[in-house]
Amino acid sequence: MKQLKLMLLFLAVNFGGLAIGSWLMNNGPLSNWYTNLQQAPWTPPGFVFGIAWTLIMICFSIYLGKLFTEDNTSKNRTIFLIQFVLNVSWNFIFFNQHLVLFALINILLLTSLIFVYFFKLSSAVNNYKYLLLPYMLWLCIATSLNLYILVHN
Repeated sequence: MKQLKLMLLFLAVNFGGLAIGSWLMNNGPLSNWYTNLQQAPWTPPGFVFGIAWTLIMICFSIYLGKLFTEDNTSKNRTIFLIQFVLNVSWNFIFFNQHLVLFALINILLLTSLIFVYFFKLSSAVNNYKYLLLPYMLWLCIATSLNLYILVHN
């Protein structure tokens, strides 16, 4: 029951973070600035982003519910908070402020933190760590897209 309550809490927090990030995007992928950039040939169509983030946040929330049921430490809370800030702020940095290099640094830090979850913080949750794979994969793709834009624009 505790794990279910935590998972629901993290669903609300994570989807709230996505909503805040979306609000901070200044039309994001529909903006003139973004549509006029030379984008990577492997850039997915726009609808894929919503599907991907929905799946990612569901999986991540289940993982966090289990993690915080088993290992609710100040270290884990701090890492989650940093992850949350990095995830939400990337939208503002990239789409709103057009700071592509700073956004790349931001997403590299975020990606590193998710890999820390997978390799360092998951001993208490065993196979639940595999729920992080969609997040890890998507961040690798997103990082490559951000890097491509930095190099080619």
